[in-house]
Amino acid sequence: MLIKNAILDQIKAGEITLIFRRWRKCGVKAGGTQMTQRGVMGIDAVDVVTERKITASDAAAAGFGSKAELLASMPPASDDTDIYRIGVHWVGEDPRKALRAD
Repeated sequence: MLIKNAILDQIKAGEITLIFRRWRKCGVKAGGTQMTQRGVMGIDAVDVVTERKITASDAAAAGFGSKAELLASMPPASDDTDIYRIGVHWVGEDPRKALRAD
């Protein structure tokens, strides 16, 4: 899952706790972690949702001003994709940095 640096910075600051993706197949699982270009992000929950079930508070938790903005940021719907609501938190720096220092 590619995440823009600005979004990662907001996750790290605790400002963003949800990410939405439209995928054919989910690429993450609850309880796992995702290595990113900024460090390690934790995956708290993964749920398949419909556009109708996305709330204004979901949009705010994802860093958007409205549900409409969130939906506009995703690729168009197709029959073979689902919307995934992914709960996230910041875990920490890339552990490989410490290994390189040794």
